[in-house]
Amino acid sequence: MKPGALQKKAGAGLCLLLCLLTLAACGGGQTLGSTHTQVPEPSAEAPAAEGSTAPAASETAPAETPLPAAADEPVLQDGKTYTGLAPLALREFKVEDPENTRGLSTEKRGYSYGVAKDGQPHTTSVQNQRYFAENGYRAFCLDTKSTEKTLYLTFDCGYENGYTEKILDTLREKDVPAAFFCTLPQVEAEPELIARMIAEGHIVGNHSVRHPSFPTLSRLDMAAELQGMDNYLRTNFGYSEPYFRFPMGEYSDCALDLVGSLGYQSVFWSVAYADWDLENQKGADYAFNTVTARLHPGAVLLLHSVSPDNANALGDIIDYARSEGYVFQSLRDFPTA
Repeated sequence: MKPGALQKKAGAGLCLLLCLLTLAACGGGQTLGSTHTQVPEPSAEAPAAEGSTAPAASETAPAETPLPAAADEPVLQDGKTYTGLAPLALREFKVEDPENTRGLSTEKRGYSYGVAKDGQPHTTSVQNQRYFAENGYRAFCLDTKSTEKTLYLTFDCGYENGYTEKILDTLREKDVPAAFFCTLPQVEAEPELIARMIAEGHIVGNHSVRHPSFPTLSRLDMAAELQGMDNYLRTNFGYSEPYFRFPMGEYSDCALDLVGSLGYQSVFWSVAYADWDLENQKGADYAFNTVTARLHPGAVLLLHSVSPDNANALGDIIDYARSEGYVFQSLRDFPTA
C-alpha cells in the first residue's frame, strides 16, 4: 500500500515493543526463549554466485542480537483467540550482524517488474527472479519451475475499504487460494476478516507494523517491524506463516538478507497495476482487461483489496484465467527449492 493509505495507529503493544527495542540496542536485549513456532529456523546463508553483486559473507560469523520479548496479551479477555486456535508461543528473533559489518548494500531499490504481454513475463521479472536465486536470497517474484500454467494470487491490505469481504466471498465461491499481506493496523481493526482468511485456508502474510520503507531502517528496526506483526498474530489468532512483502516494494540487499535470516520468504510479483489509487478507479472492465492481458505462466499477481474495481472484476478474472488453462496455487506450493 502507498504510505499515505495507512490512517490507523498500531496500538500500545507496538509502542512497548519499540521502547524495549531501544533498550536492547543500548545493551539491554532479552531472549524470548520460545520454541513453538510455525516459522522455520533460518538456514545457513547461501554463498553469492560468481559474478554476483552481493558481497561475500565474512569468514567470521557475524554477531547476533536477540530482540526483547513484547508484553503482548490476548486481546480477548477470556484468553481465547479470534480464530479459536490456541495462542502460539512467541518466537525468538535473533538479528544476525545487527551493525551490518559485512557491508551489505543499503541502497533503496524501488521494485520494478515490467509489463507482461503475449503470455510471457517481462524480462525485468525474469531478471529479478534470477537475481534472488543467484544471491541466495529467500525471495521470489516468478515461478520458473512449474510445468503448469500456474498463477499465485496475492493482495496487499493496508487498511479496510469495504471490499475485502466481497473478495473473500468470490474466492470461496471459485475455490481459489490467496495470500493477504496485512499491516498491524488492518489486523487490529478487522479481526473478524483476518480470522475468516485463516479459517478459509488463505495465507495472512506479514506486511510490517507501520508500513515503513525498509531500506531506511536499521537491521534491528526491520526485525522489530516483523516481530511486532508476528507477535500479534501468534497471540491473538494462534497463527503464523513465513511470508513477507516489503512495504511499497522498497528493498535493499541488506533488507533482503535480514528478512531471509529470520526465516521469511519475501514475496514480490510479476503482474500488478495502479489499482491502489482510489482517485483513479476506472471500472471493473478496465481491471479485467488490464490483469488478463498480463497473465503468464508462473505469475505472482499483486492486487490491492481497497480497490472496488478489483472486487467487482475478480470473479471474471478467475473464470477467464481458468478458461485459458491456468491453475491457481497457494504460495505454500511455490517451488522455492
